[in-house]
Amino acid sequence: MKISLIQSKIYWEDQVANLIHFHQLIASIKSKTDLIVLPEMFTTGFTMNPKKQAEENGSTLLWMLAEAKKKKTVLMGSVAIKEKNKYYNRLYVAYPNGKHQHYDKRHLFRMAGEDQEYTAGKNKLIIKIGKWKICPLVCYDLRFPVWSRNKFTEKGSWDYDVLIYVANWPKARAYPWEQLLIARAIENQCFVAGVNRIGKDGNGIEYSGNSTVIDAKGISLAKFKNGAPGICTVELKKNELDKFRKNFPAGLDADKFKLI
Repeated sequence: MKISLIQSKIYWEDQVANLIHFHQLIASIKSKTDLIVLPEMFTTGFTMNPKKQAEENGSTLLWMLAEAKKKKTVLMGSVAIKEKNKYYNRLYVAYPNGKHQHYDKRHLFRMAGEDQEYTAGKNKLIIKIGKWKICPLVCYDLRFPVWSRNKFTEKGSWDYDVLIYVANWPKARAYPWEQLLIARAIENQCFVAGVNRIGKDGNGIEYSGNSTVIDAKGISLAKFKNGAPGICTVELKKNELDKFRKNFPAGLDADKFKLI
């Protein structure tokens, strides 16, 4: 499976400018890819003003579906949305056949007041692209290994093969971002992709990106230059992951647990 990560600036609270910007970036991907991943809140930046910025008309979702259809690929990214008088940091997965799924961010970043403005999600999402099972999560979720945990089933298989985090993760905490992504890959015996923004937001917070793809051994397969915009396409090989899991079956000794 080929996965394309887009590391980019985000125009502060400007949906129109961001949709034009990301349309151009998506169009610039000329090689075949199975999945394109955009950052967290890619239409606004990490806004704590959902009363003005959250969407309830589905305009960005329609845009994502159109882009997915045009590119013949799956498109993923999160958006501030309003639903039944509540606000969510919602990650959409748009498919080229016109279907979509979503995941609402579970862990809301209280240090920025996200927990005061948005409603936390309750359910994880695992999607399928071909033979691959993928679990998409959002930014602060990365710090919580229980929520991110890959379950080893009674049938002897893992819940997912790829863990993806879309983020607006500040430059000031870049080191934990990099280390936690590696830890999630190793402990869950899966590929991990982290897609972060760059630039400065409307609150003056700087972002250095540090987007990356990591294999199940914790080795980086691709890494962006700090603070630099770019698009990177990486091919993930299922046979290599299956072989590693078979030769090092740590899942057989994993602790059983249940989320309450």
